[in-house]
Amino acid sequence: MSSLQELYGDMILDHNRRPRNFGPLPDRSHSARGDNPLCGDRVTVNLRLADGRIEGISFEGVGCAISTASASMMTEALRGRTVEEAQQVFARFHRLLTGEPDEHADLGKLEAFAGVREYPMRVKCATLAWHALQAALASPVAAVTAAAAPAGGPQP
Repeated sequence: MSSLQELYGDMILDHNRRPRNFGPLPDRSHSARGDNPLCGDRVTVNLRLADGRIEGISFEGVGCAISTASASMMTEALRGRTVEEAQQVFARFHRLLTGEPDEHADLGKLEAFAGVREYPMRVKCATLAWHALQAALASPVAAVTAAAAPAGGPQP
């Protein structure tokens, strides 16, 4: 295994063991729950939006290492970004896992999930929190299931 693969693997394991931004967000303005009935992953993404920017973001729930690490790293990557920037990061992340990744996407630590594309059943684990994010951005209270999330591209 290359040192880069080891680093990425260690990063995913670290975020699974010590998830960042895990827990309720008492002053949230938007929230959405995502469920993956195939494996039992459940996540709720909480947002505090102000002036078109993600001022606060957290997640709650239970899931596998990939699901938990993805949610944790998503919260770190999106805090402080505009809603439009968050949509762009989601689209690039989704392409990394399901389509033709953009070589110039500059996803930083999120590139640790590039290997997930080799395991199609795990793509839904890695994208569950991201689809819940999309639902939360679209409506103050929402829910999605991994089975309903499109496999070939980002949700509108």
